[in-house]
Amino acid sequence: MDKVFARFIEKVGAPVDRHEVPASSIERYRGKLPNQLLHYWSEYGWSGYGDGIFWIVNPQEYEGVVASWIEETKLIEKDKYHLIARSAFGDLYLWGEKTGSSLQITSFLSRFIFDNCEISNEQMDRELQDFLLTMDVETNDYGDLFIPAKKKLGPLRHDEMYGFVPALMFGGPDTLDHLEKVKAVEHLTLLSQIAELQPYSFSDL
Repeated sequence: MDKVFARFIEKVGAPVDRHEVPASSIERYRGKLPNQLLHYWSEYGWSGYGDGIFWIVNPQEYEGVVASWIEETKLIEKDKYHLIARSAFGDLYLWGEKTGSSLQITSFLSRFIFDNCEISNEQMDRELQDFLLTMDVETNDYGDLFIPAKKKLGPLRHDEMYGFVPALMFGGPDTLDHLEKVKAVEHLTLLSQIAELQPYSFSDL
């Protein structure tokens, strides 16, 4: 294991619910995602980390989710995006083929951060490693609810997340009592249809 991935696991936590990545998936994203990410897929699979607080995912499963979030926004003109990771609560980490780790969507608040900066192919692998090195538990633990949610609702599988019901954008409270274990793709798609995606005030867009 290289030093970057070892440090990532040290900060976020050990892998859970690993799924082997078929060679066809690696070839599908060759030239679209960093070679370093494809190498990590090959070595470590698609997995959750830190008991499932953070997930490195199969982008193909989330193509519809990505389209639902950005197809009606200016972001669609900026790059071709692939979802490479997400949190247990629906923080979405998207990779742009020209801009790298440039887009993060907080799905439960319908807010995004966009960094409008193109990078070269030579910089992509380093950008990917930098992305992993910036990950930590606190960033992905909304309101310190992860451990109480896991205790109450049980651990997550690769296709599940903790979602607020009713959704926060419907005026629901962000409390443990209103968290449920839900299917990730279906819930994220639903959230995309509730409110228009808006930038955080400090975003580039």
